[in-house]
Amino acid sequence: MNAQQLDLFIMSNAKFFPQERLPYIRERLANLDETKAMAIMTMSFKDPTVSIIISVLVGGLGIDRFYIGNTGLGVAKLLTCGGFGIWTIVDWFLIMNATKEANFEMLMPFLA
Repeated sequence: MNAQQLDLFIMSNAKFFPQERLPYIRERLANLDETKAMAIMTMSFKDPTVSIIISVLVGGLGIDRFYIGNTGLGVAKLLTCGGFGIWTIVDWFLIMNATKEANFEMLMPFLA
């Protein structure tokens, strides 16, 4: 991936990943071949802002966890009515970071 593509990717997608992982992503993207780079450029990532909105509105049903791909936690949250409300409130503070980590995990197979 050339430097211009790398900068464009980082600028447009930095909000989707944890800030402490961005140097690692930049380093790995700089060494990618063009076919993997094109595949990464077409990927769509889950927006942390959307996940917090979902969590506030219908987080007690586990939909926020389903949105980021944590199906098991989504089912558990659904069956316990959001951990009797406690888990729902805790997720209001954790879901944005969980979304960013899920996006990073989705990107990892392309970077390896």
